[in-house]
Amino acid sequence: MVIIMKTDLTSGGITKTLLCFALPMIAGNLLQQIYNIADTLIVGRYLGEDALAAVGSTYTLTTFLYSVIIGLCMGSGALVSYYCGGNVRQKQKNAIAAAFILIGTVSVIAEIITLCSVRGIIGVLKIPPEITDMTGDYVRVILSGIIFIFLYNYYAYMLRAFGNSVTPLIFLGAASVINIVLDIIFVVHLNLGVKGAAYATIIAQAVSGAGLALYSLITERNLRIKFSDIHFEKGEISETLRMSFSASVQQSVMNFGILMIQGLVNSFGTTVMAAFTVAVKIDTLAYMPAQEFGSAFSLFVSRNYGAKEYGRIRECIKKSLMISAIFCISVSAAVVVFSDDLMRIFVKAEETDIIHIGVQYLATEGAFYVGIGILFLMYGYYRGINKPEMSLILTVISLGTRVALAYFLSGFEAIGVFGIWLSIPIGWFLADAAGLIYMISSDRKRFIKHQNE
Repeated sequence: MVIIMKTDLTSGGITKTLLCFALPMIAGNLLQQIYNIADTLIVGRYLGEDALAAVGSTYTLTTFLYSVIIGLCMGSGALVSYYCGGNVRQKQKNAIAAAFILIGTVSVIAEIITLCSVRGIIGVLKIPPEITDMTGDYVRVILSGIIFIFLYNYYAYMLRAFGNSVTPLIFLGAASVINIVLDIIFVVHLNLGVKGAAYATIIAQAVSGAGLALYSLITERNLRIKFSDIHFEKGEISETLRMSFSASVQQSVMNFGILMIQGLVNSFGTTVMAAFTVAVKIDTLAYMPAQEFGSAFSLFVSRNYGAKEYGRIRECIKKSLMISAIFCISVSAAVVVFSDDLMRIFVKAEETDIIHIGVQYLATEGAFYVGIGILFLMYGYYRGINKPEMSLILTVISLGTRVALAYFLSGFEAIGVFGIWLSIPIGWFLADAAGLIYMISSDRKRFIKHQNE
């Protein structure tokens, strides 16, 4: 049996420890993005513009639904990490059990409701009539995999709470290979169309979800909870609910705002839809490492917060801001310079309108990734110190600004779709300012007080 080494987040050099813990998470999320990139690349090359628009129009929908599950897992993972740092074993067990029951129940309900509401969902998304049937075929298959999203993310965040960020990467790696191979078989060779791309994705999700769950139960004794040993104390259930639902609502609000943007984009027709589909894939892949770095930072903070290592947290904040800023500025430069080449990877050279619109999006929004990099750290920081409500407030500021400006600016004929792209970084920077001001004005004083105690 392979033994995966855990990272001790409460000792050792901060930069080295954080990067060693974060890099497997970053690599894992990169592999996860391959699910969608493989679909986009193969569908765009072999099935054409309408199929690409159908797959892309459901991307924000599935991201929104998955965000509910991932947010619950994220919040629960932060709470378990906090209890691990404080070495509070009984509360740790209780939180693990409560999270499994809570998130498992939500996942089952979400899958049933969404599968029964496909027609209504397609109407809300303003899908053009010519691709309605194709979109329905794709989304029905994809939504069947919600339970696998739960299994993977629950066990991934629990393992990370114990310092193991490597095992989830291994299972995602295997699933990504399976997804690409099945995409080629189902779409290219068996001519199953968009359904084939959906089948490939859901099978890969099943491998990563069920496989990680089985492995975790076999190798991590802390996750083999006997419910007879669980004794909830007053307030523990409410704390689990608070952390889990706050993180879930934050993720849901963020992706609901993106879903509203998708509806606005869809109103500009299939060419803009196809361009947005490709550009968002490139965009997500570009800043995703900063997002996962923020998640790793959050678990680092929560673990040290539980251990009362307040000085270590303050030092980590400074170093993390520097690391994230350097990365984001570098990626922004690369995306802006190579935006045309990146679009041509996914779109045929003769589709000049799609390429032009995608390049405009990447050149406008991609130049400011440092804004979202800082915002991900703000989200992680406030989850880590058990203030997930503040993360939600920052999300509302960012997304509220983005949605309002997008609908307002795009309504002017002279601005059009460019107004949607421009609104995104404005929302990021407003939320950054709010988060940093609050941190400086209140949390710094609290940490100084703790250090002097």
